[in-house]
Amino acid sequence: MDSKRAPYATKILKEYKELMQELSTETRIPQSKLLDEAIEDLLKKYGKIKDT
Repeated sequence: MDSKRAPYATKILKEYKELMQELSTETRIPQSKLLDEAIEDLLKKYGKIKDT
């Protein structure tokens, strides 16, 4: 198990869930990695982490 990762459960709009599944299938990128990227972008936007 990757010690840098932690479970995180939440609810999202059904439309977003369907679109995430579609994007994951199209790109062959796991949904967890796509969510990591989205969360990282959001944290950068609000100055919680530095742009790398």
